[in-house]
Amino acid sequence: MTKTKILMATLASALALTGCATTARTGGSDGLYAQPIGGAPVTANPTPYSEALVCLANYAREHNLQSPRIAVGRLSDYTGRSSLEGGAAITQGASLMAISAFAKAGVRLVERFDTSVSELELRYANNSLIGDDNGQQRQIHAASLPGSDYHLVGGITELNYNIRSNGVDVLAGDRIDSDPTGLFSRRAWVMNIGLDLRLNETRTMETVDVISYQKQIIGREISAGVFAFWDEAVIDISGGGRSLEPVQLAVRSVIERAVLEISAQLYGVDPAAACVYSDPIGGSMNGGGHTNFTGGVNATSTYGSRETSNVQARQTVDRGHDRRDEHVRSYLRGRYD
Repeated sequence: MTKTKILMATLASALALTGCATTARTGGSDGLYAQPIGGAPVTANPTPYSEALVCLANYAREHNLQSPRIAVGRLSDYTGRSSLEGGAAITQGASLMAISAFAKAGVRLVERFDTSVSELELRYANNSLIGDDNGQQRQIHAASLPGSDYHLVGGITELNYNIRSNGVDVLAGDRIDSDPTGLFSRRAWVMNIGLDLRLNETRTMETVDVISYQKQIIGREISAGVFAFWDEAVIDISGGGRSLEPVQLAVRSVIERAVLEISAQLYGVDPAAACVYSDPIGGSMNGGGHTNFTGGVNATSTYGSRETSNVQARQTVDRGHDRRDEHVRSYLRGRYD
């Protein structure tokens, strides 16, 4: 009987704590009902391919390689996956991710994704409505805007929720009902996303490069519990956790891998070799040697015609990955020495 009273006291304490956590009917002196929890600092949002993009930018800067101007168009979500409550399953900001990736690679960019402000200001200036601090009218000059040499378009084309799943459930206990019974459960599943991009020459609309990549995403779930009778009381305790690799970060990773290959094609260098010879703190490594770069920026055919950017190199799963590509790993070690 004593154990039953202990159990009831525990439940009463839990209810009391719940009451303490209830929000007040009126705001406090600071005007808030409750203080937000959390407080994690803002951090960078890299992918496993971000360092290779930085390698490429450093290498191009050291060797005075200049990319053509790139405009990023609309990279749409073509999967059609959405829900009434959660909305679109895939990020609608793939174009913004591609712009950030090109910036990491040091590629010259011109804005074509959202030109609403520039167009409005141009219209105001054309109507003599915009002036400088001295009251002088802003002048509109011919050929004042640089054009793009190439533009990137495409979209997210695949979202497969359950490529494979597996799990196990274990229930163990005595044949006597009053003895404890334990339960263990484990689940795992795999999904993937796919991306198709193409690089077009702006003047001729010729497609000069095409890339198609996919990335698999894993999720795990584990739980365990115990059920038992404790005199006149019933004890049922369970716990567990669930984790899923971020789907939107996977989209960013696929985009950065694609941009890495496109940027290498535009610079005419091998991104792996760029990490070998690029020194993060200035200068160059390995005696300042050069790779077999051409210094060219003329993408001439689909998938590229150079040895450093052929189909076989792009299909290598290790290429550009900060934990699988030995060149990128060496670059990272050199940065922290």
